[in-house]
This record gives sequence, C-alpha cells and structure tokens, in this order.
Amino acid sequence: MSNILICTDLDRTLIPNGHQPESDGARLCFSRFAGNEGVSLAYVSGRHRQLIEQAIDQYQLPVPDYVIADVGSTIYRTGVDGWSVWQAWSDEIADDWQGQNRQALQGMLSDINALRLQESEKQNVHKLSFYLSLTADRGSIVEAIQLRLRAKLIQANVIWSIDELANIGLIDILPVSANKLHAIRFLMQQERIGETETIFAGDSGNDLDVLLSSIPSVLVANADDEVRLATQTASSLYLAHGGFLGMNGNYSAGILEGVAHFHPDMVADIESSAYE
Repeated sequence: MSNILICTDLDRTLIPNGHQPESDGARLCFSRFAGNEGVSLAYVSGRHRQLIEQAIDQYQLPVPDYVIADVGSTIYRTGVDGWSVWQAWSDEIADDWQGQNRQALQGMLSDINALRLQESEKQNVHKLSFYLSLTADRGSIVEAIQLRLRAKLIQANVIWSIDELANIGLIDILPVSANKLHAIRFLMQQERIGETETIFAGDSGNDLDVLLSSIPSVLVANADDEVRLATQTASSLYLAHGGFLGMNGNYSAGILEGVAHFHPDMVADIESSAYE
C-alpha cells in the first residue's frame, strides 16, 4: 500500500453528529484503515484540544498523528509522549500579529464593553475569542475591532458565528494566515508529503478554502447544500454519494469512498478493514 495523509474535519464529517444517519460499521472500518502503516491521519477542526480529546473518547475515533485545532491557529503533533504544540507553525503565523499575543490584543479591545471574554480553554497564543449578545450591533462592533487592530498594523481575521445551543454570538480573532488550507500546506511541506498523497474531507462552509484548492478533497454525502453549490467548479473535489461497500456516503463512509476514488490501489485495504 502506498503512503497517504488523510486530513479530515471532525464535526459532521468524521463525527456523526448531523441529522443524517451513519452507516453501520463505517467508523470502525475507518479506524482500522487509519491504523495501517502507510496511513497518516490529521484532524482539522475549529475545536480546542480538550473538546477534540473528548470527541476521540466519546466517538471512539483513532488517535491522529497531527491535529490542526482552534480554527487553524494551533498544530499539535501526537505520539508516545502525548500532544506537543508545533512551535514552527506558531512562529509562521506570528508575523501577522506583529509578534503580539492574544493578551496584547485583548488589551487593545478592553474598552469595547459588548465583548465578553470566553473561557481560558477556548483561547490560545494566537486565538482571542469573545462572546457577543445576539442583540448587539454586530456590524459596528466587528468594524470597531478591525479598525483598532489595523491601526496597530495587526493583520487579523475577525470571524463571527453563532452558538445555537447557547443562543449566543461568538467572535474569534485569528492571524490572517491561520486557516485550514495554510495549516495543511504547512504540514505537507514540513513532512514532505505531496498533493497526490494527501486527501482532505469536509462538509461545511468553513472547509471551503481547502475544498476549492488543488488538494484532492472529498465532500461527504451529508454536506450542506450551500457547500455543494459553492464547490460546483472545484477541480480536485469528489462528491461522495454512497454505494461504496454498501455504505451511504455520510461521515466516515464518505471519507473512505473518497480515498477509494483517489487511491483505487487502497480499495482492498479498505475492504479488509471492513471485514476484520
């Protein structure tokens, strides 16, 4: 079997926490296949380390070789000695913030009263996260943040989202270069892994930068309709539709289907993982 790097999003891609059903045995098959000597595995997630470790335990996921976490602002390498932050990646994105850390940025924004700092485990050196009431004037506040940071020559992405379960707005401030695509390319470069040896799997809008790139990618069958529309012109993308090994193409079944599409020489290894 040839060598391959599988980079996969977690929520609703590998983790079956969407509305669509998961094929019986698909996750176990994926775990067995990922354990093959020629397969390296990277999780690419907006989750922080604690939530990723919880997901690995809760959903019985294979322990990866690499973790791109915190919306791309942190890369971990895992091994017998546990998780270690990849300092070279932190150094790579530090220039965007003029060498400043998130505490320095927090000080620059301390007088914007509508912002409420998120818990410490949701922060890191290059990720500053706030809560914002859904009734607040989001546009004006985001603009104020951007103007304040720009005045200090800080290049940052200010990302707005909603925690629907908690009914609260979220604002994440990251270096401009801290994104999934740049992080994956950094990993590929550092480990000397080519595009033809890499495959990315995703399902939603925050995966679009990779799905639309030249990296071979698979959109799992349970993906958002808007993402399907947005990726119609993607040249290196495979749309999982089900049928491979009798599975439905959702979640891990879709990832395996994509691997079989891009690497047909691995079909026998996937099949043997399904029937062990």
